Parts: sequence; structure tokens; C-alpha cells
Amino acid sequence: MAVVDQVGQRAGGRVPRTYGNWRRPQTAGLGALGMLGTLILLVGMVVVILTMMVVGWVQALAVALVLLGFLGLLVFKDRHGRSGLVRIAGRVAAWRVRSAGAHLYRSGPLSRVPWGTFQLPGLLAASRLSEWRDSYGRPFALLHVPATNHYSVVLATEPDGAALVDPEQVDAWVAAWGAWLNSLGSEPGLVAAAVTVESAPDSGARLRREVAMNADPQAPALAQAMLREVVEVYPEGSATVRAWIALTFTGANRSTGRRKDDRQMGLELASRLPGLTHALHATGAGAARPASAQELCEAVRIAYDPPAARLIDAAHAAGETTELGERLRWADAGPVFAEAHRDCYLHDAAVSVTWTMTGAPRGVVQSGVLAQLLAPHRELDRKRVTLLYRPFDPARSARIAEQDKRNAEFKTTATNRPSARVVAELRSTTATAEEEARGHNLINFGLLVTATVADVYRLPEATAAVDNLSATARLQLRPAYGSQDSAFAAALPLGLVLPAHSKVPAEIRESL
Repeated sequence: MAVVDQVGQRAGGRVPRTYGNWRRPQTAGLGALGMLGTLILLVGMVVVILTMMVVGWVQALAVALVLLGFLGLLVFKDRHGRSGLVRIAGRVAAWRVRSAGAHLYRSGPLSRVPWGTFQLPGLLAASRLSEWRDSYGRPFALLHVPATNHYSVVLATEPDGAALVDPEQVDAWVAAWGAWLNSLGSEPGLVAAAVTVESAPDSGARLRREVAMNADPQAPALAQAMLREVVEVYPEGSATVRAWIALTFTGANRSTGRRKDDRQMGLELASRLPGLTHALHATGAGAARPASAQELCEAVRIAYDPPAARLIDAAHAAGETTELGERLRWADAGPVFAEAHRDCYLHDAAVSVTWTMTGAPRGVVQSGVLAQLLAPHRELDRKRVTLLYRPFDPARSARIAEQDKRNAEFKTTATNRPSARVVAELRSTTATAEEEARGHNLINFGLLVTATVADVYRLPEATAAVDNLSATARLQLRPAYGSQDSAFAAALPLGLVLPAHSKVPAEIRESL
């Protein structure tokens, strides 16, 4: 989707600033067929005519019926914009996975995983993690996915939050965030960016450590009793919120196209990370810093095995690296057991469901539209909301905006009485083209929501909670049927680019 912000006007007082005009670029074609459907229709009509001339009208009628049935699968779509052909292809792919037993995963010493490790499953199975230092001397983790030749760097942030903040400051943060996203289109080699906000129960280990380090043994007995009560009672019902920003770069050389190795990418990104993290300070992201390899291993381990969070927090409170006092390796960050179902994903001692965004908010929204979706929820043990961005470079942005505008103009002039929706699309594409001409890049964006609970019997309550939260955010969500394991991995702060793993070309996928 292409996104352009819309600024509220001030008339006699402060009017809240609003944002909108997100749209999915349309392809030229007849009606709802699109480019691919129109080509199939034209070729099919030629085949029907040739069949009638060579064989007869009965056979030609049979070919025409088959053609109409196939076009019907392309034209008729559900409320999520998925055609019948896409739904059938998804069910067939899921059936093939289950028939091959690829939906089951076992790791550890008694499994078939080499060296008896707890390797990550699915798209992350072949990934490699290394650690380097940027020009400020800060360690940062570098994740390499060989299948797509992508390298990801994760930035840990401490968002300031919008509580007790003036609206003008919030508007400034949003404007700075838009400028930062716009600059990504000109960042050399950058493929995608992802923002992950995770909320989970607080174990209380950090509070106990802080109180133990600062408590005065000579304090009055009443004060010490009060502190002990706070340490025991406060963690119940409280939650922690963590945020990461993953930046994904291609490992191909821009001039020669040759692959770069880990050392070349580590040295190249070491000099670029300080500038990327410094620009985030003005967006309200707080003190942004690169995440180390140990932090990334712990975050992934906790995602697949939520009970490990208490052990890791207790180890940090005791001054150790992990519960064993050793560094957690990337080869041991995966689950012991995982099983992908059509509508959920079982992993170790938890079960998760991941939803994908199929429709952005209609009309205009304010900056706090996602506040309730990002906040902790009592029905969910862990919740992860990941915003996916794929920025376009300026040249491609201009080409997409102009092509989309021409397609809208064609639909408007194709009939003497265009519908109100067609006229509104023309206005939207015109506004997008004007914003792009002013120097704003286009960005494809999406959203993933992962809800994790400890018991499979709590899935109905978790599903109802996410449905209610999506309504407050004015989002249209659908479960990632048949792809729960891949969607779960994509929602992690690892910078996976799902379209790069698809076997269907992007042009055909967008046409369907």
C-alpha cells in the first residue's frame, strides 16, 4: 500500500491532526479483472473462436464455460480482498505441507537436527547470527538469511509514550517518524523495516533487584515492611512493554551484484548505524541502540518458550547471562516442539495465533489510533504487534504513483457515468502523485498481530480480545490460515521479508 499523510487544518483553534489516504495501487484492466484477468479473457476469447472454427460450437461452448468459471475465481473476492483462486491455492499448499509432515518440528538431542541443537524452525532454520561493533563501540547483532541473501540489524528502543504529553509534541514525533520512514527509501541497500511492540507480564525480578540494591538496612521496620509488600504485590497484574526496530538490507553489491559476506556487511553497517539510531531520537522512540546477539537470542527464545522469561529475568537479576550462567547461542534459541495448524501454532508450553492486516483504516485517523492495540491486555499472556514497511526508492515511487494515477483516469473515462468510488479513487491517486512530486517516497506497509496464551482452551478468549482491539484500531484483520508458523516468525523482531520467500512472482501475486 502507498501511504501519504494528510494534515488537519486549524480554524479558530486547534484541530487534531489526522492521517490517511492509504491505498492499494490498482492495475489497469476491464472492470474487476485487472491486468492479468484481462489478458486471460482476451486469450480465452481467441481460443474459443479458434475452437468453434476448427472443431465446432459445442466444444467452443465447453471451453467458454471453463473460461468463465476460471474468471469467476478471479473476479469474486471475499471481504478481505482474496479471490477464489488465491483461497484454493492456499488450501492446496497447506494440504501439501501437512501431507509431507512439514508442519511438525522436533529439536534437541533426540531429534534429527544436526548436533542435537534447538535450531529455529521454518524460514529461520538456515539463518546465521553474528555480532559486530559499530563506530561508537556498541555491539550489534547481524542476522543473515541465506535463502534471500538478506542481513538484518535490530535496534532496541525505549519509547517515551504519549501519556501527559502535549498534542503538539505528539504531532512533532509523528512528523519526525514520517520523515525517518521517508529517508529509508534513499538508504542504500535497504529492503524493509519492521517495528515490533511486545507486551508481556512482568516477572518482578527487576523490581526486586532494584529494591535490594537501594534498600537501607538501617531504615525503620515500617518502611522495610512496606518495601517488602511492594515487591511481592506490585508485579501481580503489571506488564512490560518492549519495542524493537528491525532494518533489513540486501547482501548484493549494488555495482557488481556479487554477494557480500558477513564481514563486509558488518563493517559497512557499523558506520551507518549511528546515523540511523540518532535520527530516531526525534520520533519519540527514546534511547535507540543496537541490540546485541545475546539480547536477540533471549527475545527469540522467550517468544517460542514464554516460561523461559522468568528464568532469564531471574538470571539477569542475579547478575548472570542466562539461567545457566552462560551465553545463549543462536543454535539453542528455537523451540523443542512446534506444530503448525491451520488456525494456530503450538510451540513448547504455549499456543499462538497470528493475524494479518487486510485493510487499512478507511478515511482519516488520529495519531493514537493504535494505542489500545499496542497496550497490554489481560486476556493475552503475550502480544506482539509488528508493523512491516517496504520503502520504494524515489525513481520507483514516481513510476508507481504515475501509473496508479493513469489507471484511475482510465477507469473514470471508461464510462459516461463513473461511480462515486471510482471518482474518489481518482482524487486519492492525484493526491498521492502530488505528494510524491514534492519529494515523499511511497511505502508498502502491513501489520501482524500475534497473541500467545499458555493453554489452547483460552484461544477463544484471545481471539475475541484481538477482534475487539482491531475494531478500536479500525483495522481489518484475518488469521493467517495455513501459514501460522511463517507469520509467527515474521512477527518476531528479526526483519524477515515474507514476499521474498514466496514462490509466486510479485506481479502475479498483486494481480490476484
